[in-house]
Amino acid sequence: MPHYAALRPESVLDAVAAAGFDPDGRLLQLNSYENRVFQVFLEDGAVVVAKFYRPERWSDAQILEEHAFALALDAADVPVVAPLPLQPRDDDHLLTLHGDPPTLATIRFDGEPFRFSVSPRRAGRAPDLEDPMVLQWLGRFLGRLHAVGAQASFEHRRTLDVATFGEAARQRLLDGDFIPPDQLPGWRSTCDAALSAVRELFESAGAVRRLRLHGDCHPGNILWRDEGPHVVDLDDACTGPAVQDLWMLLSGEPPAMAAQMGQILQGYRLFMPFDTRELALIEPLRTLRMIHHSAWLAERWSDPAFPAAFPFFGTAAYWSQQTSQLREQLAAMAEPPLEMY
Repeated sequence: MPHYAALRPESVLDAVAAAGFDPDGRLLQLNSYENRVFQVFLEDGAVVVAKFYRPERWSDAQILEEHAFALALDAADVPVVAPLPLQPRDDDHLLTLHGDPPTLATIRFDGEPFRFSVSPRRAGRAPDLEDPMVLQWLGRFLGRLHAVGAQASFEHRRTLDVATFGEAARQRLLDGDFIPPDQLPGWRSTCDAALSAVRELFESAGAVRRLRLHGDCHPGNILWRDEGPHVVDLDDACTGPAVQDLWMLLSGEPPAMAAQMGQILQGYRLFMPFDTRELALIEPLRTLRMIHHSAWLAERWSDPAFPAAFPFFGTAAYWSQQTSQLREQLAAMAEPPLEMY
C-alpha cells in the first residue's frame, strides 16, 4: 500500500520518541492485517506497542471513542490494555495530539500523515474453551465489560445491524465486480435470501438492548494469563446486542453450544442481565460476519499484504464456497434458537 511504504523502521522509532518515549533502537513488527503494529523496546527496559492506523478506516472521533471506552474499562479494573497518554517533549513540533488525555497522535513522514497510539505490551495464551471454569470466567469478564459498556453510548462508532454489516457489504462486493460472472447469480440470490432471513429474525427478536461492545470477541482476540483473560485491542468496538460478544466463543453442534453458553451465562449474569431473545440472533450474526468478511477482503485488496495472505479470494472456488456456506446459514437460521435450561 503506497501510504504504508513511508513507514520505515526508523520512522516508527522517530514517532515513538516524538510521543515522549525513549526507544533503544529495537523493534518487532507484529501480525496485523488491518493496521501496522510494532513492539518497541525502551531504554528503561519496558516494552510498548505502537499501532499505526490504516488511513481512512476510522475518523479521529471514532478512534478516540475506542480509546475512551478502553480507559473507562481500565478505570473499572476490567482487564483490557488501554492506550497510554502521550507526552511529547516541549520542543517537539512534529506531532498533532488528539484526545483528553491525548492518546492519539498524527505525524508526517515523506509528506504522508500517520495516526498512531502507544500502549503497554501484554502477552498471554489462548483460552481453553473446553474447560467449563474458563467459560464461566470469560462470562464474568464479558459481563463486567458490558456493565461498563452500558453506562454510556457511542456517538461515532458503527452499529452492528443488517444495513451496515449486511446490505452495505453486499453492495460493495457487487459494485467492485469481485465475483466472477459464472458465480454471481448463485451468490447474489443466496445472499439476498440470507439477508432477508436475517432481517426477519432481527425483527422478530424485538427491541433487544444495544450497548457498547468489544465487537470482535473471537478466541484469537482473548489472551489468557494465570490471573484470567484480557483483551489487547478494541479496534472493532461497536454498538450492538450483547450476544455478539458471546457467540464466537461457541463451537460444535447445537447441544454442545447450548451447554457452553450455559457456562458463559452463569458467569455473565453475575454482572449483567441477559435477554434470552438474543439467542435467536446467533446465526443471523454469524451470517452478517461472513458477508462482512468478504467485503473487508475486497476493500483491502489494493494492499499487497492481502493478495499474499488470501490468494484464494476472488477465485471461483472461493465464491462457490461462500454460496454453499450461506445456504448452510439459511438452514441454520430456520432452526429453533439455542435452548437454555
